[in-house]
Amino acid sequence: MSNVTGKIQPAVKKETEKVAAGTAIGVILMWVVFGILHMVMPQKIPFDYTVILGGLCGGIVAVLNFFTMGLTVQRIVSLENQDAAQRVMRSSYSKRMFLQLVWCIVAITTPYFQFAAGLLPLLFPGAAIKIVGIFGKKEEK
Repeated sequence: MSNVTGKIQPAVKKETEKVAAGTAIGVILMWVVFGILHMVMPQKIPFDYTVILGGLCGGIVAVLNFFTMGLTVQRIVSLENQDAAQRVMRSSYSKRMFLQLVWCIVAITTPYFQFAAGLLPLLFPGAAIKIVGIFGKKEEK
């Protein structure tokens, strides 16, 4: 395992840590919103283990998707053949989208996950990247 970790470039680690932190914050905020909505509408909005488990697993899938994208970009940079790089990127994209599709099906069809709590975390990495980008540009000025 340490051999695989040794191959990960520092930029991939750093960006994945940022995305993981942003996703974790998003999941926690989602749980807070679910809790508040449950207090207001307990019959319509659940707040039980399915919400917690959905958020955890959805967050893991989202961060794993970003991390594997980073590893793919790292690999592509080392390739000299542009056609091979495009094939690697397309293959990676297909596999990552398949992983997310499988997660979506599992989150929706099984009783162990609240579907919205399982699917919303897939949006958090993109939001985290945009928020960091906005605040990062303000700090530079």
